[in-house]
Amino acid sequence: MKKEPQNIEQKVFNKIKKAKPGTLFFIEQFSELAEPTAIRKALQRLKENEKIIRVAQGIYVIPKESKLVGKIIPGAEEIMAAIAKKDQFRIVPTGIQAQYLLGLSTQIPMKLVYLTDGAPRTINIGKQTVNLKKTIPKNLVTKGEISGLVIQALKTIGKNKLNEKTETIILEQLKKEKTANIIHDSKLAPAWIATILKKAIANE
Repeated sequence: MKKEPQNIEQKVFNKIKKAKPGTLFFIEQFSELAEPTAIRKALQRLKENEKIIRVAQGIYVIPKESKLVGKIIPGAEEIMAAIAKKDQFRIVPTGIQAQYLLGLSTQIPMKLVYLTDGAPRTINIGKQTVNLKKTIPKNLVTKGEISGLVIQALKTIGKNKLNEKTETIILEQLKKEKTANIIHDSKLAPAWIATILKKAIANE
């Protein structure tokens, strides 16, 4: 007896299942299986049957499972990194998001702003809204992940509102950054922020 050929939905699901749970998939990654319209319908059916979750427009995932908290889906930071990699543009978190990632705030921001050299646009990720804001190249060439975040967080806080507690947390975070990255990024920062960055390596 001949085996029935797989339908598009099954082919799409099989491809997703081969990857580790938590891996993000874009519609374009299934282009070899069928026409875009058929792929969208297959993904929609898989979503309705709760086999996959849509985390943003055109982006899907089989979530990781945790005995403690249940299903775990990628956060906005991971999703934005995947989008930037796919579309080949750079992003830098700013404002409240930068502060949250550094541990300066415990509140998960609902409205995120990223600087980018890509097209400005708004992306909805669950209950969060991500605004991609076009910026000059200088703001996107920091080498250190942490030092880059520090620059953006401090720009939002402002020189006159920076307190000792916040500076202490920042200096502690900068201990995880490579000295060479801090030196490089301090040259791109406003003078008062560069002074704080240099404090992190002054005693090395």
